[in-house]
Amino acid sequence: MGNFSELSSIKQWGILALGAALLTGVLYFTVFNTQAAANVTAQKALNDKLQENAELEKYRSKLDDIERQLASLKQQLEIERHIVPDEKEVDNFMKMLDAEALKAGVELRRYTARPTSGKEFYTEVPFEVELDGPYYSTLNFFDRVSKLERIVNVSQLMVAGTKKPGDAKVAHTYQYAPNESVVATCLATTFYSHDAGVAAPSKPGTK
Repeated sequence: MGNFSELSSIKQWGILALGAALLTGVLYFTVFNTQAAANVTAQKALNDKLQENAELEKYRSKLDDIERQLASLKQQLEIERHIVPDEKEVDNFMKMLDAEALKAGVELRRYTARPTSGKEFYTEVPFEVELDGPYYSTLNFFDRVSKLERIVNVSQLMVAGTKKPGDAKVAHTYQYAPNESVVATCLATTFYSHDAGVAAPSKPGTK
């Protein structure tokens, strides 16, 4: 076979055309065909996203209302956690009662934990409480407890004078101050929430 330059112009053009055709075929089945498939995939993804956006567009006007509702629900949840905590928080409960007793001017002498009672969504945590102080200060203390953010139920209240404290079934007598006139015992019950079916174990004890 002679050199390319020695061939006739028709043959030269024929060879060039054949080479160009082969190169085009190779590029089509490699680069171009792969890119075309990628373009089809990208277009499908774009169409899906556009359809999703179109479906969500009708909710745009409701977005502000939804955000307000979520904020309100979060606020309600936070309030409920203060009213019925999701943990016992026994220390905080005692500190809370101690603080109210200090404000009212009475002495909290004893906390004795009683067995807890597990319900479906909450657990009752009762404490026998013993206190003493002036009569109206004692009334003020129970009034303050009734207005606490956290739920506290007071039951089995017994009141007696400081001269006969045994009538209130107190565990111990103390050197009462001259202005103190009554002693009292009661059952103060608080609550904490839990998942349905989860009951807390009973752990009696004394402060």
